[in-house]
Amino acid sequence: MSLALDATQLDRYSRHIIMDEIGPEGQAGLLEGRVLVVGAGGLGAPVLQYLAAAGVGTLGVVDDDTVERSNLQRQVIHADSDVGTPKVDSAKAFINSLNPDITVETYETRLSKENTDKILESYDLVVDATDNFPTRFLLNDVCRLAEIPVVHGAIYKFEGQVTTLVPEGPCYRCLFPEAPEPGTVPDCATTGVLGVLPGTVGCLQATEAVKLLIEVGEPLVGEMLCYDAMDLSVERVAYRQRDECPICGDDPIESVTDIEYTDSCAVGLGSEQPTH
Repeated sequence: MSLALDATQLDRYSRHIIMDEIGPEGQAGLLEGRVLVVGAGGLGAPVLQYLAAAGVGTLGVVDDDTVERSNLQRQVIHADSDVGTPKVDSAKAFINSLNPDITVETYETRLSKENTDKILESYDLVVDATDNFPTRFLLNDVCRLAEIPVVHGAIYKFEGQVTTLVPEGPCYRCLFPEAPEPGTVPDCATTGVLGVLPGTVGCLQATEAVKLLIEVGEPLVGEMLCYDAMDLSVERVAYRQRDECPICGDDPIESVTDIEYTDSCAVGLGSEQPTH
């Protein structure tokens, strides 16, 4: 690694540096890492908090929303004084106060086919902390085509899910070929969510991101970890790459041009549709 640690960094990251699995080279790798976190809400908050604390040198934050008081029950990087502030600005201020080593790049926008390539191009990996299916599918598709790993998380009431998508493994469409029918999966504003749940799931996502950056351990590739806060149970569900997957199968698409990221997020609109 080309990055030398100064005395302050040796002190700040000492509990990483003394670990054989990380050491000074691993910490230098984190400081050189570039991670894009899409969503600065319930999941994005703990992801950003712990990646910043861990010393991931550049954090990109994508969110087009502003802080609302109802967010504060779970979105721990925002404060009451931030209500009405763009979440990307509140997130940047929090990260800067936590760790001055970190460069924060903000994107106050919603990802689309038109802007995703440009935003993603300089990042090592992406953390999907979104709350809607079109953006999840868009991230999966664009990142797979660009060979960028994605750490995916999702929450619902008392339940959470985490999986990691890497270029050589199955993708999100191998799990879910198309989005569910609109209205069949209610959001947090409709059903509510346990405030501490995104903290648990977001921390798992941050853990996967750190492991990928320093290349240690076994990431959740081809497995989805399902967590139920009601009885603190954890289940790991294996899934495999589908030969017919339009993104990572035997005959993948070359661009996202033919995908409409609304409703079903189906590939090849106007032509043959996936059968699953």
